Amino acid sequence: MNTPVPVDSASDHATPAATSAARFDNNDHNESGSEDLVSQEPPQKKLSVLLSLWQFMKPYKKTLIGAGIALVITAGITLSIGQGVKHLIDDGFVAQSSQALQQTVLVILALSLLMAAGTFVRFYLVSWLGERVSADLRKAVFNHVVTLHPSFFETNRSGEIMSRLTTDTTLLQTIIGSSFSMALRSALTFVGALVLLLATNLKLSLIVLISVPLVLMPILLYGRRVRKLSKKSQDSIADVGSYAGEIIQHIKTVQSYTREQHEQQAFGQEVETAFGIARRRVWQRAFLIASVILMVFGAITGLLWVGGNDMLAGKMTGGELGAFVFYAIMMASAVATISEVYGELQRASGATERLINLLNERSEIISKTPDPVRSVHTTPTAADTTSLVHFDKVNFSYPARPDIKAIDSLTLDIREGESLALVGPSGAGKSTLFELLQRFYDPQLGEISFEGINLRQLETQALRQQMAVVPQQPALFTADVWYNIRYGKPDATDEEVIAAAKAAHAHEFISALPEGYASHLGEQGTRLSGGQKQRIAIARAILKDPKLLLLDEATSALDAESEYHVQQALEELMKNRTTIIIAHRLATILHADSIAVLENGRICARGSHQTLLQSSELYRRLANLQFQQPDSIQAVSSSSS
Repeated sequence: MNTPVPVDSASDHATPAATSAARFDNNDHNESGSEDLVSQEPPQKKLSVLLSLWQFMKPYKKTLIGAGIALVITAGITLSIGQGVKHLIDDGFVAQSSQALQQTVLVILALSLLMAAGTFVRFYLVSWLGERVSADLRKAVFNHVVTLHPSFFETNRSGEIMSRLTTDTTLLQTIIGSSFSMALRSALTFVGALVLLLATNLKLSLIVLISVPLVLMPILLYGRRVRKLSKKSQDSIADVGSYAGEIIQHIKTVQSYTREQHEQQAFGQEVETAFGIARRRVWQRAFLIASVILMVFGAITGLLWVGGNDMLAGKMTGGELGAFVFYAIMMASAVATISEVYGELQRASGATERLINLLNERSEIISKTPDPVRSVHTTPTAADTTSLVHFDKVNFSYPARPDIKAIDSLTLDIREGESLALVGPSGAGKSTLFELLQRFYDPQLGEISFEGINLRQLETQALRQQMAVVPQQPALFTADVWYNIRYGKPDATDEEVIAAAKAAHAHEFISALPEGYASHLGEQGTRLSGGQKQRIAIARAILKDPKLLLLDEATSALDAESEYHVQQALEELMKNRTTIIIAHRLATILHADSIAVLENGRICARGSHQTLLQSSELYRRLANLQFQQPDSIQAVSSSSS
């Protein structure tokens, strides 16, 4: 897989995508919530939703005009061939004139060459436009998705989002680059053929006009059914992709518990469900097309019978009948094409709804625009040295669990240069504080400030650039070591990357990899051990050189020897740097300046290790569980003094 790279905002076509995304982002928020994007059908149910794509097509007006001109020319040439057929029959065959026959054939040949050239231009321009709009739409959706709040991803599966980025945009590319052009061409041909029919023979034209509503009826009747089934089919395909992605991501767990057969059966059921919906959609479309063809050619047969009798009676010439049949067939082909394309357009409207709803999703975390006055300070002022981070009576519940308080009336002050450890049982709110501090969520009540400024008043990107996080489960990308360590500082030199790796005690095992720092780590770093992945993450944080360091049990995945070396590196990194540590093993935070004990989202005690052993029953119980005996606690305490 290729190395992930950011979208180049300076590229030729980035602006239309970005502009369109911004336009959609300013629309009213879907108040029904993120879950509606997956589980409920959007309110727009008509082909008019396809007009939303105009925002992505508008930057390419010249291409549209060129394709439109080519389309009109080819349609006109196609219709003019009917007059050539008339002259071919009347002036050539009936009159038995070799010269007239030759001239008519040459004219038809010239028209065919012009039609081929026009078709080439039209096909190229329209196909290019489909590819270009699809690419811009895909970029706009991705650029918007990466800015959404984390709670959006709690209620929307990654497989569903990936389906929109790939399957839906590819479908729209086909519609814009092929089906839409076919529909316009058929519409022009239909109108032109109808006009020429009226000019050729009024009586037969009236028969055609009576037949048209009968032909259109199945299109309108079955088109709605096709659209509903098309959207269900797209959703079922997304379910299949999401299910497969989850199983592949956890393949070791699946194989460890010998659940391969179960997952094969479950995936088979998902595929069969998708197939069942697709089969019903295809059946409806096939029935629609067959009905249209039957009615169209039934009408043509009737025309041949009436027209043939008129020709035998001398009321019209053979050339007129031939031209009339030619135009009738053109109309029939146009109607048949429109009926087929109509089903594709219905399917595209479902894909467009899904994409537009995603673009309309607004992030709950609104970042302020860059402002020198409200940005994070490069160097702390005298006032900042007393408090770098401050939580003031913060209350917070996760959107997915609104009735459960993850943080309850919490007040916490962290001074510049201080190392603070957070301890407590699982679910006490330790990781939640990290997420609030990085502003992945905003508290429902209370205020969080950084350097004395409310986080809501700071530019989010500038805030997060001041922090580095080493999580318990490190996130590595399917790229090489250079890319993964540089992720927090893309402009770092090779020497800086190597120095960070050495500080994290990672240089030795990196050098032993087949291609050293150029070695690809596999999906989620599968080619590395847990301890090696953790040290890559630590090297990334060291390279970023943040003002605030957030460690979520950063040494939990290391063996005893590696933990010792990394702990030394972390202690060096933590000097004169504000550090917040989530600790489950108390032995790793005995040297912290302060320890805060959390329970049920509240701070129930704060102090040094020795102080908490005397004042906090919860801390004493946690210490007793880890060190087993009170004597062991005293021994550890003495060694830390």
